Amino acid sequence: MTPQPAPRAVLFDFSGTLFRFEARDDWFTDLRDDAGKPFDPDRQATIIRRMVQPVGLPDGVDGDDRIAWEKRDLDPALHRVGYLALLRAAGMSNADQANSLYDRVLAPESWVPFADTVEVLTRLSEAGVPIGIVSNIAFDLRKVLALHGVEDLVGAYALSYEVGAIKPDPRIFHAALDPLGVPADEVLMVGDSETADGGARALGCSFALVHDVPPAQRPTALLDAVTAHGIELRA
Repeated sequence: MTPQPAPRAVLFDFSGTLFRFEARDDWFTDLRDDAGKPFDPDRQATIIRRMVQPVGLPDGVDGDDRIAWEKRDLDPALHRVGYLALLRAAGMSNADQANSLYDRVLAPESWVPFADTVEVLTRLSEAGVPIGIVSNIAFDLRKVLALHGVEDLVGAYALSYEVGAIKPDPRIFHAALDPLGVPADEVLMVGDSETADGGARALGCSFALVHDVPPAQRPTALLDAVTAHGIELRA
């Protein structure tokens, strides 16, 4: 049996794959719920998890807010509306407080790279392997990469709010593949979602799954995913 040739380009998801949103306890110091009570650590953790790892429709979000939530990754304004609705449903109806917390999600310094993020991007670039990022997101993640000096290592950015499509829609993958100029069957997609990121397989890409866990628990997952598919990285 003829060995499968190594991919000639790599696409990465952003959140949970290259970077992870890390909340700080002091963000909630002056915040109070609708009953005037502080948010205890368990409620804080639940709110942050729902903001950065949303699955399905949050309880208590309906009407126009539901429409905004369902289309949040296609439009920055709808993204804010949808997330403010989520926070209201969690007991934070104070608009100033909710906007303050929401703005943390947009702050580049709130996103922490996994231990091997900078290394894998740097070594792929040095090896001449084109890189793309494909993300369901409603803000400019380039600012996050720029903060860590790796923005220019990425040859194509396919962001849902710019493309007008969300994973696993083939259009968003094509938006990254076309600028890189590498056929889909010669590309590796790396991401933390079988459904969204794994959708690249429908185009012919190979796929490697990584897990969205605290960075200390995943020191070499990106490097391992790339090398396991036969891509040789310079030392």
